[in-house]
Formats: sequence, C-alpha cells, structure tokens
Amino acid sequence: GCDASVLIDSTAGSSAEKDAAPNSSLGGYDVIDTVKAVLEAVCPGVVSCADIVALAARDAVSFQFGRDLWDVQLGRRDGVVSLASEARSNLPAPSDNFTALQANFAGKGLDVKDLVILSGAHTIGVGHCNLFGARLFNFTSAAAPSADPTLNAAYAAQLRATCGSASNNATTVPMDPGSAARFDAHYFVNLKLGRGLFASDAALLTDRHAAALIHDLTGQDYFLQEFKNAVRKMGRVGVLTGDEGEIRKNCRVINGKWLIN
Repeated sequence: GCDASVLIDSTAGSSAEKDAAPNSSLGGYDVIDTVKAVLEAVCPGVVSCADIVALAARDAVSFQFGRDLWDVQLGRRDGVVSLASEARSNLPAPSDNFTALQANFAGKGLDVKDLVILSGAHTIGVGHCNLFGARLFNFTSAAAPSADPTLNAAYAAQLRATCGSASNNATTVPMDPGSAARFDAHYFVNLKLGRGLFASDAALLTDRHAAALIHDLTGQDYFLQEFKNAVRKMGRVGVLTGDEGEIRKNCRVINGKWLIN
C-alpha cells in the first residue's frame, strides 16, 4: 500500500522516509509535484498524493506498451507521518537472505510468489556499487580478491572493473544488464545465469519454490500477467481510507505544517 509518506520532506527536527538510505535512489518528485499542482488548481482537496503515486507507477511501467497494464484502485488518503527509521525497518535490504525477505513480505500479507514476482521490478533501474560491493571483493577471504561464487564469473569481473571498490557509492550499474531500459522478463533470465546484482536477488534461487517460479517467469506474457496481479495486491497493503490521514495540498508537506507556514 502507499500513503505517499515517501514524498514528505524532512524538517529540522525529523528525518523523513525519502532521506533514508534505502530510498536514496528515488527520483521524480518534481513530476508528482507538477501533477498535484494541476489537480489542485482544478479539483482542490480531491485527489490524494497516494493515488497520484499509484497511477504514476502504473503509467511508468505501461508506457512502453502503449496501454495500461492494470487498473488502479483509487480512494487512498495520504499519511501524516514520515520517518526515515520506518523506511529502514520496513523495506527489504539488498543484502537480505531468503529467510529475511520472506519474513519482510509476510509481515505485509504478501507470500513467496509475490516476493519473486515483485522482485522483477528490478528489470528497470540501477544499483549503487556499495549496495552489492561486498559480493565482489574479498567475499570468502579478507586476503584475496574473491567474489561471491553464486555470481557469474565474467559478470563479477565486469562489476569489479566498473566499481573499483566495495565502498563506491557514486557509481551505478544497471540492475538488469542487457535490458535495463525495458520492463520485461529479462531480469529472471539474468537470475538463472548468475547475473542477479544484489545478494537479495541471488537469494531467490536458494529456495526451491522461488526458483521454480523464476523459471516460469522467464516468459514475458506470464510475467506481465502475474506482475499485474501482485502489484494490485501490494497496492492494497496499509491503505488509508475514510477519515484516516488526509488529502495533502502539497505532497511534500502535511496539511497542518503547510497551513502554519
């Protein structure tokens, strides 16, 4: 579910979700701001920031296909709390093993199938070297430049050359090499070839059920159908409705603070 709390700006006294390490690569806030401003000018106080984010996510994925891949259920309201600490505790980490990933998703009412399918969103975007660098340098010995043996050797060598060090947080690489600009099933093809970027990607292959799903999801049509179902299910997690939350006037600021300023 989404209450658009990730859009709220930090204040002098509180660090918000958008400034938590797991959200450091998020962007596009200006696009949401523009959409919200247009909507407020026409229908003030009607369309929530949470619904805008849900629609924007659908449209971003669907754009290359020229059609909507799924319907978005509307009526969400916006949250009034945004804490960096909650982002760190609620979002799965790129270093998580399968047990941790499964527990994280189960805590949101999502199962192993949802976990594997939604991981397919890694078909788009990039990852910072420091988030997977531990897999590339001195993985098995502090004295040797060894890589995680579950990584394809040629891929590991390429990543080492690009990143240079395990702590490099400035350089990024595609999460789905060979198809990083298209939303498709190629992520799962790469996984089977040992080309999953994060430890959490490779962890999916350590569970028999998850590994079987990965095999099935290499088919584009099946992946798109199942992704639609999983993302709609995720979109119902923790939704605020009725008198809960609010409809923010400015997606970056809760209404109380906005009115005071």
